[in-house]
Amino acid sequence: MPRPNPRRRDRPNPLIWLVAIICAVLAVLVIIAGIIIFSIYMIYQPKIPYIHITYAHLNKLNYDQTGSLEVEMAITIAAENHNAKADAVFSAAGFILRFHDIEVAQLRADAFDVAKNSSLPLNYVVQSSVIPLDEGAMDEMDIALKQEKISFTLNGQTRTRWRVGIFLSVKFLLHMPCQLQFAPFNGSSVGGVGCSSKSH
Repeated sequence: MPRPNPRRRDRPNPLIWLVAIICAVLAVLVIIAGIIIFSIYMIYQPKIPYIHITYAHLNKLNYDQTGSLEVEMAITIAAENHNAKADAVFSAAGFILRFHDIEVAQLRADAFDVAKNSSLPLNYVVQSSVIPLDEGAMDEMDIALKQEKISFTLNGQTRTRWRVGIFLSVKFLLHMPCQLQFAPFNGSSVGGVGCSSKSH
């Protein structure tokens, strides 16, 4: 009978060594990637571009008791890019102006660039056609005129893209819901505009 050799040990399966080596390599790659991403962030300090309304004025409001509404409105939407090292591209910008869920006008813009650490205003003069109001909208308009405060909603979105580093391109879809309120007899905004995609 052969005697057991106390110095003999079972050798690990080569597959175990292979798995261990792969895991070690992956761990090193993850650490390196994390260092690179952190370094890029510290160098570029990327900030999400955004849009906001800087000015709104109701130039004209024509409304009669038959329920016909016609408005002219001046609106300025500013595109902001606070990245110090990258230009931003805005595209597919579109907004819809409504009164009591009735579409008044559409605002659109072609793709445009905003230089690093700067802004670009989009100036709109919105001229609606004659819009027939339903009974609910007429009631809301009558109340608004009595209270001397008329409300419109402006909802829309735009896409933005900017580059962080050499290879990384960052994209975002910006939404901007807004309620605009005006004094109907002089057209000035009530309570300011203050609408921005930054908080959404």
